[in-house]
Amino acid sequence: MKKRAIDRIALVCLVLSGAWIPAADALESRRAHLNDVDYRVVDLDLSRDKLELHWHGADRQPLASIEGLRHWGEAQGRQLLFATNAGIYDRQFQPLGLYIEDGATLRPLNTSRGAARSGNFAIQPNGVFYVDAKGRAGVATTADWREREIKARLATQSGPMLVIDGAINPNFDAESDSLKWRSGVCAKTAQRVIFAVSEAPVTFHAFARLFQDELGCRDALYLDGTLSRIYTKADGYAGAPAIMVKPYAAMLAVFASDAASE
Repeated sequence: MKKRAIDRIALVCLVLSGAWIPAADALESRRAHLNDVDYRVVDLDLSRDKLELHWHGADRQPLASIEGLRHWGEAQGRQLLFATNAGIYDRQFQPLGLYIEDGATLRPLNTSRGAARSGNFAIQPNGVFYVDAKGRAGVATTADWREREIKARLATQSGPMLVIDGAINPNFDAESDSLKWRSGVCAKTAQRVIFAVSEAPVTFHAFARLFQDELGCRDALYLDGTLSRIYTKADGYAGAPAIMVKPYAAMLAVFASDAASE
């Protein structure tokens, strides 16, 4: 019997025996370029990548950094593939808005409408990024979230919304000179989640254009700025320089070989 035929038989046997090696994790990390600025973009397929939200370790102390999250995972035999800081937080290092982890609401929805000068969270409308109990991702304005009563596995509230129903947030000034490193997220579909961070300071309007024009997102949410970074095992860190980074509150993460939520 020829070697090629033997190889085919062996392949069939592996599949039938259940010994076939599972598909690799689906997340993709790439660089996008728009108007002379580079961005790190990470695509997740939630049917294969289980997205998680973490704030505290087993000792109930904040993990505080992506490195802290990575070491926490290693202690459990888990390898970190992707992480980024989640929504805006307060001076007590608590999420400023809604925070749901593993189906438990640890911080309530924040519906206060402060002046924009009090912080980016107050620029209207703000919103919520979530993955629901059936594993479907989405971005909703805070008002829509309150009306829809979504049962979420994870959720983080931040603001402002970058893109709303396909249009850039009208409260952004295209001529603004406020330049910051910025990070954000959209759910391109119920199973495809896209994260992005700028690799240089940009305006809100320019960052929103990335999600609208380059990534084709109908709804996108700002996560944070100045200290924002994305980590992937393949490419390391992108975003704000290390000197700008302060302790985080919550972080979004994917670990290797985790089965995606049903």
